[in-house]
Amino acid sequence: MLEALIRHAMVAGARLLTGVRGLWPPSGMPTTPCLIFANHVSHGDFVLIWAVLEPKLRKRTRPVAGADYWGKSAVRRYVGQRVVRSVLIERDAAKRTEDPIAQMGAVLGAGDSLILFPEGTRNLTDDALLPFKSGLFHLACAYPDVPIVPAWIDNLHRVLPKGELVPIPLLCTVNFGEPIAVRAAESKDEFLARARQALLSLCKANAEARG
Repeated sequence: MLEALIRHAMVAGARLLTGVRGLWPPSGMPTTPCLIFANHVSHGDFVLIWAVLEPKLRKRTRPVAGADYWGKSAVRRYVGQRVVRSVLIERDAAKRTEDPIAQMGAVLGAGDSLILFPEGTRNLTDDALLPFKSGLFHLACAYPDVPIVPAWIDNLHRVLPKGELVPIPLLCTVNFGEPIAVRAAESKDEFLARARQALLSLCKANAEARG
């Protein structure tokens, strides 16, 4: 019960601070388990995605996160494991005791959705996106019936700029695109390039909408 209350407070706080709204494609919001992949600029990215999902889908949508960050203290471990229910991935291959694809696949196989940041870490550069890791491709191949939904998170990097402790109230959007899938005979590099372009197209659409 406590964890559920904290999750509710996180979502309510994100809505209050950012006025976040979700922009969906003509196909609408997924009604079945899906894999949402998004750009990554803040540790709060997944909360904005949660905030625009319907409660039933939000309840069964789990973010993928770095075990090194969420395991640094007892408080972070509690939030990461019990409150957020993150799928914690060890980013240092030498320290891994589990296969990351198997970890994420077990969640999809159980009927839950995932929020994945294929850049692998927060983008603190001036580039729109960092290079994508291969996990998105392997999951898309292993679970071809799961919708792979691109989502561009806009303005959150300005709500909490690097080095600042106090958030700045500012409107944010999460712009979702049509689901993609691995095409026949499509290579890993080709798929990741297409997935990356799907996010960049959403970024461009947001910029044009702002004028």
